[in-house]
Amino acid sequence: MDPLVLGALVAVITIVVLFSGISVAVGLLIVSAGFLITFDGLRSLELLPEIFFGKLDNFALLSIPMFIIMGAAISSTRAGADLYEALERWLTRVPGGLVISNLGACALFAAMSGSSPATCAAIGKMGIPEMRKRGYPDGVAAGSIAAGGTLGILIPPSVTMIVYGIATETSIGRLFLAGVVPGLLLVTLFMAWSLYSTWRHGDATIFRSNKYSLRQRLEILPRVLPFIAIIIGVLYAMYGGIATPSETAAVGALLCLVIAMVIYKLWSPKAIWVVLRDSTRESVMILFIIAAAGVFAYMLSSLFITQSIAGWIGTLEVNRWVLMGVINLFLLIAGFFLPPVAVILMAAPILLPIITTAGFDPYWFAVVLTINMEIGLISPPVGLNLYVINGIAPDISLKTILTGSLPYVVCMVIAIVLLCIFPDLATWLPDVVMGALL
Repeated sequence: MDPLVLGALVAVITIVVLFSGISVAVGLLIVSAGFLITFDGLRSLELLPEIFFGKLDNFALLSIPMFIIMGAAISSTRAGADLYEALERWLTRVPGGLVISNLGACALFAAMSGSSPATCAAIGKMGIPEMRKRGYPDGVAAGSIAAGGTLGILIPPSVTMIVYGIATETSIGRLFLAGVVPGLLLVTLFMAWSLYSTWRHGDATIFRSNKYSLRQRLEILPRVLPFIAIIIGVLYAMYGGIATPSETAAVGALLCLVIAMVIYKLWSPKAIWVVLRDSTRESVMILFIIAAAGVFAYMLSSLFITQSIAGWIGTLEVNRWVLMGVINLFLLIAGFFLPPVAVILMAAPILLPIITTAGFDPYWFAVVLTINMEIGLISPPVGLNLYVINGIAPDISLKTILTGSLPYVVCMVIAIVLLCIFPDLATWLPDVVMGALL
């Protein structure tokens, strides 16, 4: 069978299997084994265990459970609420300061936890009721938190970026740096829309501020500054050449656990067990998908599908930006239905040789890919963040949450367009800190 036709068949069957409700990792293994048996015979399965465990034999993978523990330790405390309250007290005199506080808290908490749902839950529990109480539109209150939560997979340290780095064998440190400026750009766009939408609502009472004394502003800082110091320390150790990403992740996880125990009195063995249990569960899920995606990639390569697709696209006489537009459309649709980790592991190894051949920077592409995945987090039918917000504020209809989130989807599309026009937004900081790629 022609490899291109076979590739189309693999794509269709993979989609059908994943839509059946089976776990992503098991679905990928079933599809891989099925096609290898059909076209290469039973003997082809002999290599699968070696490939499966070989994908996990990578020291860089240690950073994934460590960063997850780091985020879980923070999420299990009042750090999110304290972070929100600290920003609200310091930004209270800024017009629309409450919505800015929410988005700022989302950005900082996302950097600490690396998890979009955790960010939505931690900041939303405090931010949404407070904004609604002060008269902010329900759409802005819910939509800003849902969108702010997506920053968890872009702003470093990002588990999604680690997975991309492992899948494409690119520098994780450079990937982290590539996400900083685009992450700040998204925060700025989100804030601009939130302020405009709030102003358009026309209720002047929204912009009235609470008054806090200097003592009230200072008293909350000791509870949040240690966590922020850990983030700065982790990034400094990584980019200062002191330690590898895996080593800094391990130290960061330990420090977050210690601070959670000292500041937030997380002494209960049961509470610590919950942190470790949930972290282990999420880590195993991601690592299982990574190993299964390695088997899936081997199947595609063994049946000459990957090489044929790359060769076919290389023969197309189309403008490279048209090609990038098609790739973005594919990523957008895939992100509507599949989690970011699954999309990256399945698509990145195939797309990387295509985009590099077309002259695109792989680190710039990582940011574009991640923003596409962010759009999927607040878009139906899956839209995980939408359901998290609905769980926090069940009296706000899912329709209101969705319509409130759509303008932020437009902000993300604008960010992708700006990245296409000004690719230095993603590549400038890595080049300055780590040197330009040859």
